[in-house]
Amino acid sequence: MFDILVYLFENYFEAELHPDHGKLARELSAAGFDSDEISRAFDWFTGLEQLSTDAAYPETFAASASTRCYAAQEQLKLDFQAQGFLTFLEASGILNPIQRECVIDRVLALAESEVSLEHVKWIVLMVLWSHGQDYVFIEDFLAGDDEPRLH
Repeated sequence: MFDILVYLFENYFEAELHPDHGKLARELSAAGFDSDEISRAFDWFTGLEQLSTDAAYPETFAASASTRCYAAQEQLKLDFQAQGFLTFLEASGILNPIQRECVIDRVLALAESEVSLEHVKWIVLMVLWSHGQDYVFIEDFLAGDDEPRLH
């Protein structure tokens, strides 16, 4: 399913194109994607849109300086490297606590039992995009092979 998410993001949503779901589903099916995975990908993006428009968190939460402790279910999906990466992004001011929670929510919405750091990077880009944040300046950083280091 993750391949579908990246494909949709790169080819449609990032460019602000929102084609008809039926047409898009047929195109993805013709490209060889499974119909169940296509449906799950559409649901995943719907969840992302709801997180960016719903008032799930109070505005003051965006400025919170608290430390995030991961629940057992979250630790199963996000290894220490991914957790450290999210902490780094938050400490660097790239993600605020609300966006961090959106990333975690979308990670948990994936069917995979463990999510790679590369997948987390893509989800960060998608969350920043959905929140209307200019992420172009960090796209190369997130897509690069170099691991961030706190000095």
